[in-house]
Amino acid sequence: MRAYLSLILLFIPAVLFGILLFVFKDHENLKIINNFPYLPWHFWGMVLFGGVATVGGVLDWRYHRNPLHMKIPKKEREAEAAALGLGGIPMFILMFLAMLSAKSTLFLIPILIILIYTVVAISYDEFVFHRKRCGPLENAYHRMLVFGNGVAWLIWFHFIFVA
Repeated sequence: MRAYLSLILLFIPAVLFGILLFVFKDHENLKIINNFPYLPWHFWGMVLFGGVATVGGVLDWRYHRNPLHMKIPKKEREAEAAALGLGGIPMFILMFLAMLSAKSTLFLIPILIILIYTVVAISYDEFVFHRKRCGPLENAYHRMLVFGNGVAWLIWFHFIFVA
């Protein structure tokens, strides 16, 4: 089961977002309508780029399950867990609360603080562990994961604070 934990964690944001979107579907801030396309373009963009990130994460996970490829060292697992646990989870919570809030700007500074931490944690992971040892294929998976999530986050940020 432990071998599948990182794979399960990869799907939690998308599944949780979908569940919360369904639970709060009548909230006026979400701007959900009863006919196609049902959701604002922001949500479809998040699905697209979040999907790219998830596919990259799944491919990377599978890559490391092949005995011919390098196993992930403990320090790298800890760095990735720190990025997810101390960055990704609080960011998700703050962004969702901001999306539902009548005063979303109250969440802006905490979101930016968590964003800075998350970018530093991801950069640390990429530059310390991946820069020299990863080949082009594994780097492509990482880029799909990082940039897909980054663009999805930017679209979500736009929905909350600009749209």
